[in-house]
Amino acid sequence: MNDYIFLRDSALRLLLGDRSDAVLNERPAPTALSGPQLAAALRSATLALRAEAIADDGLLVDYRRLRASAAYAAYRIQLTPQLHAFDLTTLNSRWERLAFWCNVYNALVIDAVIAYGVQRSVSERLFGLSFFRTAAYTIGGLRFSLDDIEHGILRANRGSPFLPGPQFASADPRLNHVVEPPDLRIHFALNCASRSCPPIAFFAAERVDAQLDLAARSFVAADTVVDAEQGLVRISQIYSWYRADFDGPAGVVRFLQRYLPNDERRRWLNSRQSVGLFYTPYNWDLNAAT
Repeated sequence: MNDYIFLRDSALRLLLGDRSDAVLNERPAPTALSGPQLAAALRSATLALRAEAIADDGLLVDYRRLRASAAYAAYRIQLTPQLHAFDLTTLNSRWERLAFWCNVYNALVIDAVIAYGVQRSVSERLFGLSFFRTAAYTIGGLRFSLDDIEHGILRANRGSPFLPGPQFASADPRLNHVVEPPDLRIHFALNCASRSCPPIAFFAAERVDAQLDLAARSFVAADTVVDAEQGLVRISQIYSWYRADFDGPAGVVRFLQRYLPNDERRRWLNSRQSVGLFYTPYNWDLNAAT
């Protein structure tokens, strides 16, 4: 498997060219904050980004306004260089790790959209592989792309649903920072700058369990459509891409039963011996405010 991962990643580097090993925080900070200080500073900075240019419902971003804002300049110039020397071992609890990596992912997506000048969609080049593999930060001396964070760290190295094999090879030092076991709710906490994504949110370690629960419940409530006449449920493509995470269609139904509000949809679902699942087309248009 390690040989396959090496060949796969080598081929992708050739396709991606010079951006394959790039990071958006090229220069480290001259002095470094401690781990707890930096985790707190990251949350403060991301909340400032949200207040500046992200809609209250978390669905749209005014990238033009954000690009010119003091909040974004402070994030880029003062905070991201600090990630170079961040001691990842100071994230002592599972909740600290979940909050940190979800916050980094959502902030990195916004940063990359601005830095790369994305205008229409993050999926424009190589069906999104370019964006999600090239958008990266150096964190604790290691390079973490969006794909590394989502599939390697937060999904416990299960690998991208669009590429066979795990994200990291067996000797990769980034495996030391995997959040295990994975939490299904992260699928509704990560925003990929697209219209069909879950809303943008930023998390606090002391509240992340409740915040992840709210993210899952909110997405399920807004996204799930019961078609009683056809005997099926219309849901996001997220459930199809990550069906192995949910333990297949039956696991998806159990997840919906758990997180749907106590309304007619849930009662209908609970009354059925079997149900069909229809995965709605994903809208990859950029989540830019017009």
